Amino acid sequence: MVRFGLTLPNRGVITGVTTVEEMLRLAQLADANPVWDSVWVGDSIFAKPRLDAITLLGALAARTERVKLGPACMASMPLRHPLLLAYQWASLDFLAGGRTIMVACQGQAGQGGGNFYEEFAAFGVEPESRMRRMEEAIEILRLTTSQEDVSYAGQYYQFEHITVLPRPVQQPVPIWVTANPPMDKPRMRERALRRVARLGDGWMTTMNTPETFGANLEAIRAYAREEGRELGPDFEACLYYNINVNEDREAALEDSKRFLDAYYTTDYDRPTLERWVAHGSPEECIAQLRGFIERGATTITLRLTGADQQRQFERVTREVLPALV
Repeated sequence: MVRFGLTLPNRGVITGVTTVEEMLRLAQLADANPVWDSVWVGDSIFAKPRLDAITLLGALAARTERVKLGPACMASMPLRHPLLLAYQWASLDFLAGGRTIMVACQGQAGQGGGNFYEEFAAFGVEPESRMRRMEEAIEILRLTTSQEDVSYAGQYYQFEHITVLPRPVQQPVPIWVTANPPMDKPRMRERALRRVARLGDGWMTTMNTPETFGANLEAIRAYAREEGRELGPDFEACLYYNINVNEDREAALEDSKRFLDAYYTTDYDRPTLERWVAHGSPEECIAQLRGFIERGATTITLRLTGADQQRQFERVTREVLPALV
């Protein structure tokens, strides 16, 4: 059965599309309605400034009781020291009563990337090291949240006899891995998908068609078998997506463009928006979402790309999701 997550626009407190109180209220409404399974927030530090993901997730943990909580995705993972991140994440999971999902990410330059290189320079981190730093952070997070008195010797991080307290409620803490590989670069695509197959309890991706989503999921399962892993039904295949419900399909896309252009300070072209946003009438949005479900999506996170966040939430909750869950 597919699950749906609500992605809150935490950069919106800077761009003016939302407020802290509105995000907390929407999270509580999602928590009260079983069609929503999870609530997510974006992550960036200086490249795309926003309300800090871990701080906001802590507030959400205190305001909700049922929904799972996570970052979509932790793009600053290569910049945050893994021991500090492990301490913060264990505390968050403890505070939330075992409702967290970590989504590991290495960050990405390019479209929607903000001041990517300036951000890495500010932290004294070479962008070329981000993949391995993310991998070590995953290993350290798994190690320190599952065992006590642990030591680690990696390429970038080393420590001895560390115990992280308080212990997280979940054992183990779920960690999904992001991968959005270009289909026209087979070597890059294979490396990214093999990383998911090797390290992930799940996979989060964006900017897909149903066809590319299905093809990449099949490849991940095949690579996992080569690694000696058989990905069972608990392996999550998550699509990070956007939605705007409006019977005027063109108006839905125009509203989404205004929202996303302001959110990422960029100028998205029409093909990108059509691939990234479920838009149109409830029936049209249902059909677009169903295409990904049929290709294996187990979770779809939805960001409401409209000026009226409350209205979009109500329409998605009442008119779209009940037909799919």
